[in-house]
Amino acid sequence: MGRWGQWTAARTAWAIYGLIAAVSCALVLLRPDRLSDLHIYYGAVKTAQSGAPLYGYVAENGGPFTYPPFAALVMWPMTGLSETALQLLWLASTCAAVAALALSLGRALHVPAHRRALAVAAVACAVLLSAPAQSNLRFGQVSVFIVLLALVDAAGLTPARWRGVLVGVAAAIKLTPLLFVLFFLLARRWRDAARAGAAFAGCALVAAALLPADSWTYWSGTVLQTSRIGDLASLGNQSVHGMLLRIGVAPQTLPLVWAALVALVCGTALLRARRLRLDGEPVRAAVLVGCATVAASPVSWTHHQLWTVLAAMLLVAARGALRRAAGVALAVVMTLSLGVLLGEVSTYPGVQFLLENARTLGVVATCLAGLGGAAALAVTSSRRPGRVWLRAVTATAAVLACFAVLPLPAGADPTFKAYAQGDTANPRYFYFCRTETACADAARTAAATGAVVRFGIVREQTKVRVNGVVDESVARLEFRSAPGGAPRVIPIVDMFGERGFSFRSANLAAGELTAYAEDGTALAAYSAELTP
Repeated sequence: MGRWGQWTAARTAWAIYGLIAAVSCALVLLRPDRLSDLHIYYGAVKTAQSGAPLYGYVAENGGPFTYPPFAALVMWPMTGLSETALQLLWLASTCAAVAALALSLGRALHVPAHRRALAVAAVACAVLLSAPAQSNLRFGQVSVFIVLLALVDAAGLTPARWRGVLVGVAAAIKLTPLLFVLFFLLARRWRDAARAGAAFAGCALVAAALLPADSWTYWSGTVLQTSRIGDLASLGNQSVHGMLLRIGVAPQTLPLVWAALVALVCGTALLRARRLRLDGEPVRAAVLVGCATVAASPVSWTHHQLWTVLAAMLLVAARGALRRAAGVALAVVMTLSLGVLLGEVSTYPGVQFLLENARTLGVVATCLAGLGGAAALAVTSSRRPGRVWLRAVTATAAVLACFAVLPLPAGADPTFKAYAQGDTANPRYFYFCRTETACADAARTAAATGAVVRFGIVREQTKVRVNGVVDESVARLEFRSAPGGAPRVIPIVDMFGERGFSFRSANLAAGELTAYAEDGTALAAYSAELTP
């Protein structure tokens, strides 16, 4: 293909990108819960403008404002638009930012120069189709802009005299880019580290001057309240911390285990990033540090994981078949939900856990391998490629076998949540009897059949919901995710004058629901998919 053909192909690819962007935005706008995080930003800033506490704001969906106060100042001008106009502008800006990320990767793609324009356009399409990019569009998230600021700055795409400033500003909006300051120090980029630190401190001081009460509230306590962000054990949190919560690590040992793993993962990633920069690969170095922020942060929702997608693109466009294969595998993991697609295939909890945590394991592997992935094997056996593939397949099979035969610790349940009285108005949680008459009929049926508990089950893609009623003899309900696991207490709430309950779980294959009387006697037990 000649130059004209390459140019035409690149233009076609960008046209496809525009089509993907238009369809994606249209689908987002059709959702009743569209851009819910942007709605939180908008409402929180309006609250601060009225003089009310920024961190006292709670949106209709229960979401609070979780970023540093400087983020509110950056978002201050957006309240000059109507929320509908802001949504349209935000969607367009998000698509533009994804395209800018692809352009920023351009010089790090190991492809012939005459094919680079096409490669960049193809990368843009792949990134936009990924789950993290789609999540940024769906929720109206700021994450894509944070990634862009940190990438162009840390990769040296900004003027030398200003390098570090954008990282500092990004960290003042969202704290995770602070890891880049440590990278600057390790890479002996002293001036960049100083500028980043100064920019971060300066932004914080500006916020403290303009929002003194909110700044004090945030830095004196709110910054440490990660529980405000949501259920950290849910599958959406694909950080090391989230995976440990899902494994069921004991609370008293969790901080130590998490700190040790983060030190290992981040330390290795930073050293490898330093090596990449010395080898003339600043973009790859920056992406690797970004992947370390995803692994290390206590909370890494899907929209935070753009760094992992960028790493996959660099691997796909790298030299070496194994490296490309690793990149394709990582790209698939970051685009498709393996837990949803393959959850029914395996009856082994360990394999299901592997599929549900594939994104965590992928970013950890990327950090440890230094954007080498499976190609790390080729370094020691480059002259015998057949053995390289054999080792890769053998290692993969060994990992799968271990997960297949080793069960999860009893009680590990990634999506468990019990609902309380304040949740009864939500028909998604309380569906068994939605009217006073239906609840009364359910209670009478239970009494007539001698059942102390009656319930219904709704199965969703990644979780199972259980909702029902209990009679007056039941004083306590407990659910165990697996035999020998710690019991989870299920609150008994008032439902139209009847006593009800509701909870969700990852699955019910090994679960057991038990009803107890006031004296501790077990009245009824339901197991094996919650059957009597």
